[in-house]
Amino acid sequence: MPARFPERIVCLTEETTETLYLLGEQRRIVGVSGYTVRPPEARRDKPRVSAFLSAKTDKIVALEPDLVLGFSDLQADIARDLAKAGLNVVIFNQRSVDEILSMILTLSAMVGAAAKGKRLVARLERNLDRIRAAGRRFARRPRVYFEEWDEPMISGIRWVSELVSIAGGEDVFPERARSPGAAGRTIADGAEVIRRAPDLILGSWCGKKFRPERVRARPGWDAVPAVRDGELHEIKSVDILQPGPAALTDGVARIHAILSAWNGRLRGQTPVDKSFGLRG
Repeated sequence: MPARFPERIVCLTEETTETLYLLGEQRRIVGVSGYTVRPPEARRDKPRVSAFLSAKTDKIVALEPDLVLGFSDLQADIARDLAKAGLNVVIFNQRSVDEILSMILTLSAMVGAAAKGKRLVARLERNLDRIRAAGRRFARRPRVYFEEWDEPMISGIRWVSELVSIAGGEDVFPERARSPGAAGRTIADGAEVIRRAPDLILGSWCGKKFRPERVRARPGWDAVPAVRDGELHEIKSVDILQPGPAALTDGVARIHAILSAWNGRLRGQTPVDKSFGLRG
């Protein structure tokens, strides 16, 4: 058989699925994660063969993929089982904005679409540059606490922290963001958040609805500026917690819109333009 690029790909997480669709290479996908939402046609048209921490090995093998794509050490056991079954498995481990962009370049090259990957990354970088420039015009950079989980409280991972900065804010837990695991980002004492006095609280509770009333009810949190001023906002998990194109488009745009509105209220003015996304 002549050499060829992968023709039958299983994506165990959403960000590689979305990337392949943006590259116009969706025909190669034969299986996706059950958590896939973006793009909606992937969930509609492609077989669902995995969760995040588990996968239907027999079903995946039956699809005869020539490549399986996963994410992070949390899928190491799945990758091991699939490799033992004789499949080619690649686990990406991107944790920063630059690493997300590198993942897109690598994946595009793996499917013979390197030129399209470079164009996609250039579009994403231009969008981030536009948002960064708009954030620099803010009267003040708000202090932001991003909460990825509530019980226990877990702050945002590295790409989220970086996107907060790009959008014009200041992450109140930047030292925790570099921890790849949740344990390193767990906040054992709510008093630590109170001391850091965030102006805004952004919640994305990893697959469940953010409940501002629960945050307001935490002991002593009425002293937090964000709680006092009613600045508690949800960002959908699908837009920010997958390390792929969604976070660099809709996720960062949503953060910027919230920060822009806060600055507008600070100055008593109408918020500035919020229209950012994956444009040319």
